[in-house]
Amino acid sequence: MQTNIPLAERLRPRTLDEYIGQSHLVGEGGVFRRFLESGNVPSFILWGPPGVGKTTLARLVASSLERPFFTLSAVSSGVKEVREVIEQAKRQHFFNTPSPFLFIDEIHRFNKSQQDSLLGAVEQGTVTLIGATTENPSFEVISPLLSRCQVYVLKAMDENDLGMLLERAITGDSILRERHVKVVQTAALFRFSGGDARKLLNILDIVAGAVEGDITLDDATVTGCLQQNIALYDKNGEQHYDVISAFIKSVRGSDPNAAVYYLARMLAGGEDPKFIARRLVIIASEDIGLANPNALLLANACFDTVHKIGMPEARITLSETTIYLASSPKSNSAYLAINSALEWVGKDTTDRPVPLHIRNAPTRLMKRLDYGKNYKYAHDYPGNFVEQEFMPEGLEGKAFYRPGDNPKERDIAARISSQWKGKY
Repeated sequence: MQTNIPLAERLRPRTLDEYIGQSHLVGEGGVFRRFLESGNVPSFILWGPPGVGKTTLARLVASSLERPFFTLSAVSSGVKEVREVIEQAKRQHFFNTPSPFLFIDEIHRFNKSQQDSLLGAVEQGTVTLIGATTENPSFEVISPLLSRCQVYVLKAMDENDLGMLLERAITGDSILRERHVKVVQTAALFRFSGGDARKLLNILDIVAGAVEGDITLDDATVTGCLQQNIALYDKNGEQHYDVISAFIKSVRGSDPNAAVYYLARMLAGGEDPKFIARRLVIIASEDIGLANPNALLLANACFDTVHKIGMPEARITLSETTIYLASSPKSNSAYLAINSALEWVGKDTTDRPVPLHIRNAPTRLMKRLDYGKNYKYAHDYPGNFVEQEFMPEGLEGKAFYRPGDNPKERDIAARISSQWKGKY
């Protein structure tokens, strides 16, 4: 039996019990189970990587509660389409009945005016908004709209989830059952899937189309089929995370030519330039840091500029910033310092009191209790420095920051050593 319907669509879950993954949301006692039991569903945003079931989960909620379900794509819809859908929803929202659902895919691509056009309908309960995004909604969703939505984080599928999905595909799909799929190895399949259910099912489609008769699923077969069908596999940016990983590692590895190449790959593939600009800000802090503090200033300016001017001109700003960051000296000392401090704080069972002399003393009682007493104001001393203890008792001399091996941090290390006389 042949069909043009993709395997991912044929296996789309019809109930929460068929839904694989996200047990923290759909498992026993999960919030989405409670939604269906009570029928009381707030506006919410689903945030997670591609292929983890955001659209499916939205549709399951609407179909289970038998409420009207309108959809918009942020890629192809403008303010006009938003208003038209809201008008349709008003006509279906009768007195004392739950509001229809309005699902917006890739809501992070909606600009401010488009999001503003939604706000009134959400505030008045004309629609219950469901947004789906692969981007942090704190960056891209306006505050008034975000404050009226719950945000639920969906996770990439782990190997157990992918294994369950594979089993369902080869036993539950009528077409694959006829092919008598024998699973020998899954490492390549799971690796290329990258936690993305849709990728896994698309790969199975590719393998089924490339192999005659019964299917033996092993690493060599999967790898070979993907190499022969790379255009299909990469359709609509399926290698998104591979390319962004290569971009980040090229900047971190100080190769401006490779970095610009991967930047061009992303832009040519239709990647959101704001997504790239955010990654540059992260790289400036994580990988360059104190070796060149100006990198963060330029990355922030790039992010602001991309927001203001958009494409195609933004490509120049992105290129400039990418080359600057790739060519900068590197240091992850700030990244390591905060991770070290967080690890220490997380394991430290002692509630260490702040030394009295550096406590705040806003009241007379606190002053009588010696809060702030004997504090030395650094600017009253030569060089704006005076030695005193800032760490809690028991942590004196504990060093979390280790200066990197670069000119700027060698200066920092020398200053710390001189001021603190080897304490750190």
